[in-house]
Amino acid sequence: MVRFYESVDDSLLRFAVIIAEYQGRQVWCKHKERDTYEIPGGHREPGERIGDTARRELQEETGAIDFEIEPVCVYSVTAPDNFDGQETFGMLFHAVIHTLADELHSEIERIELFDSVPEKLTYPQIQPKLTEEWQRRTGER
Repeated sequence: MVRFYESVDDSLLRFAVIIAEYQGRQVWCKHKERDTYEIPGGHREPGERIGDTARRELQEETGAIDFEIEPVCVYSVTAPDNFDGQETFGMLFHAVIHTLADELHSEIERIELFDSVPEKLTYPQIQPKLTEEWQRRTGER
C-alpha cells in the first residue's frame, strides 16, 4: 500500500525518489541486473539530508550534471515483503535535467526517456502511484 503525506518527522525519511524529466520526457533507469525500469532514487545515507540524498541519487543514476530539483511530498510503502510489513517513508522529488553526462558510473546500465510510465517496472505496485501523485499535485501529464 502506498500513502502520501505533506510531511513526517525527518528522521523517518529513508528514501528519496525523483520524478525526473529531460527534454520534456520522463527519465527511467534500467539497472544492470534487471530487465525492468525504475524511477531514479535510493537510500538515505547516515547523517545525510534528504535533499542531498535526492541530488546524489539523481546524479549517480541518471548522469544529471545541471538540474533543478524540488520536493513534491512524502510517501510511504507498507507491504508484507518490505521491511517486515512496517510502513517505510520516503520523499518524492521532481527534477528537470538540463545537462546529462556522456556515461554513467553506477549500477544503472542506461537511462531511457518515455512519454508515460513504461510497461516493465521494477516496482509495479509503487512506481505508477508515485507518478500519478506527482501528476495530481502538479497538473503535469
